[in-house]
Amino acid sequence: MFDLIIAGAAIVDGSGSGPSDGDIAVHGDRIAAVGKVHEAQGRRVIRAHGLIACPGFVDVHSHSDYFLLLNPRAESAVRQGVTTEIGGNCGYSAAPIWGAWAEERAETYREMYGLDTRWHGVREYFAQLAAEGLSINFGLLLGHNTIRGSVMGGAARPPDGVEMAAMLQAVRQGMQEGALGLSTGLIYAPACFASAEELVGLARVAREEGGVLACHMRSEGDELLQAIREILDVAHRAKIPLQISHLKTSGERNWGKLPGALGLIEEARSRGQDVSADRYPYTASNTGLQAVLPSWALEGNRVEQVARLRDATVRQRLDRELVDRRWDRVMIAEVIRPENRRYEGLRVHEAAALAGKDPVDFVCDLLGEEEARVDAIFFTMSEENLEQILTRPYVMVASDSGTRATFGPLGRGRPHPRTFGTFPRILGMYVREKRLLDLPAAIRKMTFDPCRRFGLTGRGLIAPGTHADLVLFDPDGVRDRATYEEPLQYPDGIRYVLVNGVITVEEGEHTGARAGRVLGHATGATG
Repeated sequence: MFDLIIAGAAIVDGSGSGPSDGDIAVHGDRIAAVGKVHEAQGRRVIRAHGLIACPGFVDVHSHSDYFLLLNPRAESAVRQGVTTEIGGNCGYSAAPIWGAWAEERAETYREMYGLDTRWHGVREYFAQLAAEGLSINFGLLLGHNTIRGSVMGGAARPPDGVEMAAMLQAVRQGMQEGALGLSTGLIYAPACFASAEELVGLARVAREEGGVLACHMRSEGDELLQAIREILDVAHRAKIPLQISHLKTSGERNWGKLPGALGLIEEARSRGQDVSADRYPYTASNTGLQAVLPSWALEGNRVEQVARLRDATVRQRLDRELVDRRWDRVMIAEVIRPENRRYEGLRVHEAAALAGKDPVDFVCDLLGEEEARVDAIFFTMSEENLEQILTRPYVMVASDSGTRATFGPLGRGRPHPRTFGTFPRILGMYVREKRLLDLPAAIRKMTFDPCRRFGLTGRGLIAPGTHADLVLFDPDGVRDRATYEEPLQYPDGIRYVLVNGVITVEEGEHTGARAGRVLGHATGATG
């Protein structure tokens, strides 16, 4: 007897082929049989005629490290078919973290969400996740920015020998405790102060332990081509597989650089370099509002940054350097202080007018009042470029978001709609409506390719013996519903989701199941 039989689905197995009609039998946490299975052999049968069955979606670029502890049910992720996330991206990871940097981070999450962060190392962090019980699987990248901050604070200088040794040891230990690789955010402090040499050294250690390097590059706009050359060279010298995070051309004056950017990547691939990328299916990005500031304004810890923004001389310099900023293309997404929530959903120029201030003064005042904890959405990209990027065979799909919900502390603000809609948007808009991608190719980008990239063996394919992470969706009805104005909306058409053989979404509703696992690497593997 099988625990479950999915009968009569159109199976798209993740390999890039299909669909083919058939049945899927599940026993425990594994797929036991694929093909023709008699319904009488199943303790439960889901009759899936008219539905597509495919592997669970793998979000290769998530930021759920802390949010999974606030909502282990991972509502916005699993309801769009995501069964696995890779966190710790852009250099910002929950672990390892220690010292003053850990204290500041703990204070932030305690004040914002009432979350108690009691860990320092990767093993401790994984133990807390496992104790909570997750509805999805989760793997972690080590954050370069977090490690550098733990060792050096926000210092805008190269590390000395002792500091570099401490960072190298943190990477080695984190990998041995189960991390999947190293990530960096070279556009953010303090990694923006790091040299390529520093990153090569850290990446070599990650590679020695079997990891990959994921990179938010030093520029995605004016210096895009230089940034691609830099990170390709870093990965080549470190001999490490490279994942370029959320590949984009930011700013209208940079849209024409896409052929050059793709050419650099594809030339490296033709030489045998192991390079891939990911992208979300939207033309607006999402990060902290402080991203509008030049790197010199971001040196030091949060207290020092806020104090700098209150300095009149600094304001005058920012007025000069930000004179060409298009404030109508920056939206305030989320703040902490109740009195500032009236600005959520407004473009900066609208919010500044409401406050009766110049936009630069408004931004500096808001960042000061909120202690540099303001989320923003930036409308800077081209749909035509997005579509060209998505069609590249080496580009995977990612949300670049942290899992949220429509309720509780994770239901506040106006998060980017990608948080709720990324994967259904691919299936609805770019497969069904625009026919940009055929269905098997799109499914492979969201399942097998991510698992292969991050070493998640036994996942991402529908085949006997693989883990039963599965999605059943309506190909005619699947669509994203989240918008920039009303983002807190779950998608349509995702009917069933299984995580490790357990039904976690049934007829579009969360069952409450928490069958997810921490997916570690090497000796830290736990699932």
